[in-house]
Amino acid sequence: MGTDFLYTEPSFCGGMALSIDLGATSTGQYNRSSTPNEADCRAIRSDWAVTAMDLVEAIESVKEDAKK
Repeated sequence: MGTDFLYTEPSFCGGMALSIDLGATSTGQYNRSSTPNEADCRAIRSDWAVTAMDLVEAIESVKEDAKK
């Protein structure tokens, strides 16, 4: 889980289509939430999940360094 879940992840073909869309008629589909509060909750949960993963990696790194 990353912090970019509210944004689109275009495919190669989608990116090519957007590059030639001179009239800006294709806006892409974003991940949506029912309410602004739900979007905030999802974003905060995602941020903390990424923070937890970073902490786990840091702890593992310190453990590896301590073994050396």
